[in-house]
Amino acid sequence: MLLKNKEIAIIGAGPAGLTLAKLLQQEGADVKVYERDQDSQTRIWGGTLDLHKGSGQDAMKKAGLLESYYARAVPMGRTIADEKGKVLFIKNQTPESHYDNPEINRNDLRQLLLDSLAPNTVIWDRKFTDLEKTDEKWILHFENNIIATADFVIGANGGMSKARKHITDAEVEYTGTFIIQGEVFQPERQYPDFFQLCDNNILMTANQGINVIANPNNNGALTYNVTFRKPEEWINENKLDFQNTESMATFLSDMLADWGECYHQLFRSTSFFVGLPTRKISVEDPWKNNRPLPITLIGDAAHVMPPFAGQGANTALLDALILSENLTNGTFGTIEDAINDYEQQMKVYVSEAQLETSKNEIAMHQPGFSFQKRFSN
Repeated sequence: MLLKNKEIAIIGAGPAGLTLAKLLQQEGADVKVYERDQDSQTRIWGGTLDLHKGSGQDAMKKAGLLESYYARAVPMGRTIADEKGKVLFIKNQTPESHYDNPEINRNDLRQLLLDSLAPNTVIWDRKFTDLEKTDEKWILHFENNIIATADFVIGANGGMSKARKHITDAEVEYTGTFIIQGEVFQPERQYPDFFQLCDNNILMTANQGINVIANPNNNGALTYNVTFRKPEEWINENKLDFQNTESMATFLSDMLADWGECYHQLFRSTSFFVGLPTRKISVEDPWKNNRPLPITLIGDAAHVMPPFAGQGANTALLDALILSENLTNGTFGTIEDAINDYEQQMKVYVSEAQLETSKNEIAMHQPGFSFQKRFSN
């Protein structure tokens, strides 16, 4: 096997990094995952993930974890409402669509993957800072002057990965949409009216270029996104204070002044806000060929994209699946050949996913966009 007697370092214990670790480990590879979170109980912020057939679910199947994913994930329909809170359309899950793309909480997915790994595979509390090469090894640098060595490094630590500079000069681009995420703990008690409006589905509202998408079942919390198009100058000029929940609730209520009271009450019930400008890293730029030692990227470290097609986690798990197969199936003569083939395949399906995402992002924020039309077709 190409990886015999090789130390493999995966930077980042997100879905891509942990899935790759599992897929390589079950083939006998020596893998360590380095993660900045303090421990496995660190709460991961963000909405639920839905894994698709043909990508995310295929990776889980290869890892022997598909049934475990189904057991923890929740099939969810869609409740389409207007800006006043009137329900326009409901698309419930059916027995036939039950396993199409059920939603799973990010911490639940992490724990599922962690439970499948050998003990001590993940080294916690390791914030990656830099990477350098010697004649035969990579030296990984972490905060507090901690170092580790590896023969092969895979960057899987998100869109701002510092490992990327060793592979590509591609820059992170703003795609034109700003997302304000909010969270309501124990929504059935804090705001039962909106919780019931969702009716255990994902609620979606679009009006005049602004979208609100809420999931009432995210591991005991209701999480939602308010998305709207703004130039980058607006972000720099409007320094929103996301730590001040009252001011954020007021900001959203003012921006959506003509929306119904149910949305304003949602903002007032929110205990936590965060703002996210949507980002993209194009894979169209050529990647460096003169790498001194084996190294590559997967997931957001390679190709971060906005969430408007649900492709981020799914392309990340597909990365893990294809790279692991290339490294372990005996087809390639060197690790470098296996990496090169993976990267060529990845650029094709990621380009398609990013194009789909971009089209959705623009369409969903047009004044006349309708979720009802999209889901009733």
